[in-house]
Amino acid sequence: MSDAAFAIGSLVRARNREWVVLPESADGMLFLRPLGGATDESTAISTALESIAPAQFVLPGAADIGDWRSCRMLRDAVRLGFRSSAGPFRCFGNLGFDPRPYQLVPLLMAMRLERVRLLVADDVGVGKTVEACLIARELLDRGEVQRMAILCPPHLAEQWQHELRDKFGIDAELVLAGTARRLESLRSAHGSIFDVFPHVIVSTDFIKSDRRRDEFLRSCPELVIIDEAHTCAQSIDSRGARHQRHRLVADLAKDGGRHLVLVTATPHSGDEGAFRSLLALLDPSFANLPDNLGGRENEHYRRQLARHLVQRRRGDIRKFLEADTPFPDRQEREDTYQLSAEYKKLFVKVLNYARESVADADGGTPKQRVRWWSALALLRALASSPAAAAATLRSRAATADALTTDEADQIGERTVLDLVEEESDAATDVAPGANTDDDEGEGSRSRRRRLQEMAREADALLGDAADEKLKKATRLIRDLVEEGFSPIVFCRFIDTATYVADHLARKLRNVQVDAVTGLLAPSDRESRVNELSKSPRHVLVCTDCLSEGINLQQHFDAVVHYDLSWNPTRHEQREGRVDRYGQPMPNVRVLTYYGTDNQIDGIVLDVLLRKHKSIRTSLGISVPVPVNSEAVVKAIFEGLLLRGAGTDQSQLALFSEDVLEPIRRRVHRDWDDASDREKRSRTVFAQDTIRPEEVAKELAEIRGALGDEEEVARFTRDTLDALGAVVASPMPKQLSVELRGVPQSLTDALRLLGIDGAKFVARFGPPVQDDQLLLHRTHPVVEKIAGFVLDAALDPLVTDGRIAKRAGVIRTRAVKKRTTALLLRIRHQIIATRYGIENPLLAEECQLVAFEGAPESAAWLDAVKSEELLNTEPAGNVSPEQAHDFVQKVINGLPTISSHLNQISRDRAAALLASHDRVREATRERGSSTRVEAKLPPDILGIYVYLPAQ
Repeated sequence: MSDAAFAIGSLVRARNREWVVLPESADGMLFLRPLGGATDESTAISTALESIAPAQFVLPGAADIGDWRSCRMLRDAVRLGFRSSAGPFRCFGNLGFDPRPYQLVPLLMAMRLERVRLLVADDVGVGKTVEACLIARELLDRGEVQRMAILCPPHLAEQWQHELRDKFGIDAELVLAGTARRLESLRSAHGSIFDVFPHVIVSTDFIKSDRRRDEFLRSCPELVIIDEAHTCAQSIDSRGARHQRHRLVADLAKDGGRHLVLVTATPHSGDEGAFRSLLALLDPSFANLPDNLGGRENEHYRRQLARHLVQRRRGDIRKFLEADTPFPDRQEREDTYQLSAEYKKLFVKVLNYARESVADADGGTPKQRVRWWSALALLRALASSPAAAAATLRSRAATADALTTDEADQIGERTVLDLVEEESDAATDVAPGANTDDDEGEGSRSRRRRLQEMAREADALLGDAADEKLKKATRLIRDLVEEGFSPIVFCRFIDTATYVADHLARKLRNVQVDAVTGLLAPSDRESRVNELSKSPRHVLVCTDCLSEGINLQQHFDAVVHYDLSWNPTRHEQREGRVDRYGQPMPNVRVLTYYGTDNQIDGIVLDVLLRKHKSIRTSLGISVPVPVNSEAVVKAIFEGLLLRGAGTDQSQLALFSEDVLEPIRRRVHRDWDDASDREKRSRTVFAQDTIRPEEVAKELAEIRGALGDEEEVARFTRDTLDALGAVVASPMPKQLSVELRGVPQSLTDALRLLGIDGAKFVARFGPPVQDDQLLLHRTHPVVEKIAGFVLDAALDPLVTDGRIAKRAGVIRTRAVKKRTTALLLRIRHQIIATRYGIENPLLAEECQLVAFEGAPESAAWLDAVKSEELLNTEPAGNVSPEQAHDFVQKVINGLPTISSHLNQISRDRAAALLASHDRVREATRERGSSTRVEAKLPPDILGIYVYLPAQ
C-alpha cells in the first residue's frame, strides 16, 4: 500500500471498531477483518468513501480482571480462531479435521518440490484423497496457485466435492456430462467454463475427447489432481478410452509449470510399461530409468524417484509417530449353496445353447466373437439370479453392434470381466443381453424363440421356492443383522439387486432394506444411503456402482458378496467401503457366497479370488490380475463353452481337476511374477526421503501454533462448563452437553448450526456415530464458541458471558517470586516473490511470554516455564483493589519492556522464515525468495500476575 498505516497486517479503525488489513487490499480499497472476528466477517471498504484511521490495540483495564482460568481460556479462544496460521504450513488454520501424522508425509514431500509432481499410491482406505487435498489447500493458502482441477471417474466426483467442502473449506464445481450444458450457459462469449470456476471436479472420460480436451488444455488450472491415475497409464495394447486418457494427462504434464498429483492404490498393476508411463508423467526422464533399479550403482536413480513417490501399506502407518491409526479387524468367512433341481435344469439348457452359439461359424470371426462374449454374459446373469437371467434372455446383447473382433472384445471385456478402469456416465450394471441377431432368417427366429422360452423358465424360478441361493442368503443376512451388523449386499446386476432387496424387505422383520443401483444418479445414491442409515437396523443391497466413491463405514460394517466378481480388485473395493480408517466398529464381517455345483463360481473362487487373498495376506497389499493374464482368464471360459460336447448333460461339473490344474498353474505363475515385481517395487520405491523425526518436528510446530484435538476437547468442555452448561465425558474423546444455563446469544448461534435441542453429543476424533458431532478446531460449533469467548473478552460493551477476562491476579504455590505472563498476538507479513512478482500473505500467532519481578527489572522465563503457568491453581484470595494495583503496575512498566516485546516478534518472524525454508528445503529456483516481516508492536491481549502463596 502507498500509505504505510494501511499495510497488510496493520490495525485500523473504521465503523466504530478495529480491523486487521488483509492481503487482498489494493489502492483505494481495503479488505478488512474485524479484530477478533472470523474470516466470514471480513468486508471491503473504500478509502474514498469512508473514514479509516490507524489504530492501536487497547490495553486491559480494571474492568477486565477475571479469575485464574482466564489466561488459558482466552489463549485457546484466540488460537482456535486463527485461519491465517503462522506455522510451517499455511493450510492448517483452514482444515476441518486433525490430520493423522502419516498424512503429512506427502505434504512435506510436495513442499520440497519447486513444481509439485507426486504419485500418491498408499493402500486402500488410508486416506489418499485427504493427502492430495492437503497439498491442494497448502498451495492455495500459500498463494502459489489460484485454481485447481480434479480429474476423476464421474461416480467419484461428488465424493471429492464433499471432501473438499467439508474438510478443506473449498467449493468446487462439478463438470460432468450432466452438468456441462448448464455450466456452459454461464461462461462468457469467448471464455471457458474453466475460467469462470476456479476450482472444478471433472469427469476424466467426459473431458478426454479431442474437442473438449483442447479447450481444457487452453484453460487448465495450475494444479491438477488425477484420481485413479492407473487408468491413464499407457501400455503396449492401450486403445480407445485408455489411450485418450493417457494422451490428455501427458499433454497436461508437458507444461513444466503445472503442479500434478497422481492418486492411485494400484500404480503397478503388474504391467511394467504402464507403471513407467505413470512415472514419466512426473518427470520425462523417468521413462528411461534402468529396468533394474537395485544395487549401489542405481542409488541416485532411487533417490531421485523417491522424492516423487509415496507408497505405504496399512502396517506402515498404523503406529506412525506413536499415533494409533485404528483399522477394524476383518473377519472373513465363506458359505455355499446348491442349485435346486429346476434351476440346474435351466442351467444345463442355457449352457447347451451357449455352446451351440459359440460353435456357430455363421458371420465370420467378428460375429463369433460377439456370440462368445454374449454367451459368457448370459451365464454370468444366470448364476446371479433368475431375475437377471430373464432380463438378459429378453434383451439385445451389449456386443451385438460390434463390427470387429477388437470392438467385440472391448465391450465384452468391460461387461463380463468387470474391468474397473473404464469410466462411464451410463449404468454398467444393467442386464448384458443375449440376443445377437439382426436378420429375420429361420435360424435367427429359432434362436430368439429359444431365448424367450428360457426367459419364461427363468421367470418360474423367481422366489425362494426354487431359488436356493436367495433362500439361504436370506437366512445368512438375517443372522448378520441379529448379531448387530449392518450389511451391504453386493450384486452384479440391477435386476438381481432389486429382486434380492424386495425379497429381504418382505422376509426381514423390523429391518429397513433398500436398493441402490446405477440407475440412480450419484447424488441420489448418497441420499438413499443416508436415509436408509437412519433406521436402527438396516440392510443395503447394491451393485458395484457403490463399490467405490461413497465411503460407507459410518453406516455399515459388513459386506456380503452375493455375486462373485470376475475381477478380484472389485472384491477389494467392495470390502474397502467398510474396512477403512474411521470405521467406528472394531470388527467388520465379510461373507463370500458361492454355489458348490455352479462351476462358474468355482473357477472364479479357486483360480482368482483365493489367490488374490493369499497375495494380499503375504504382501499386505493387493496385486491386480496381471494384464497379460486376461488372455488366460478368457481361456478358462473358452474351455467352459467349447468343452462338453457329448458329455452327460445333467451334470455341471464342467472341469475336472486335471483340466483346471494347468490353467490354475499358468494364471498363478504370472500372478506370482507380478507379485514379486510389486514386492521389489515396494522395496526400491519405498518412501524414505521424509524421516519420522522431520514429520514430528513440523507436527509439533503446528500443534504449538494451533492446538490439537485434545486442546479443542479441553477448551470446549471447560468453556461450556464455565458458561453454565451441564457437561459430562462418558468416555474418552466424547462429550455430552446440556445447554441449559448457557447465554441465549450463544444457544441462538448454535441453533442456526443445526443444534436445535437442549442436548448434543460430541466426539473429538474418529470413530463417530451417526448421532454425534465430530468437533475439530474449524468446526462451526467450535468456531462459534471461540468467537463468543473472544468477542466477550475484547468488547467492553459485552457483559453476558465474559468468562475469559484480559487480566487476572492469582496467588499460587507455583511461583516463588511475583511473575507476570503476557498473552501476545503477533502478526507477520509473509512476502513470497517469484520472478519479480510479490505475493503478500498475512500470518498470525499467539504466544505466551513471562518474566519474574517488576517490568523495570524483568527476568524473562523460557517458553516451557511460561506455558507451565497456565496449569497453576489458586492457593489464596486477592482483593479487587490489590488485583487492580498489580495489573496497573505492569501497565505502567510496559514502556520499559516494549523493545523486548518487539524483539520477540522479530525473533518469531525469523523462526517462521526458517521453518518455511526448512519445509521447502531450499529448492527454490532462481528469481524466487521469501521474507517475513513482523508487524510491530505485538498486541497485548492479556496481563496475568502470579503471586507467591503467603
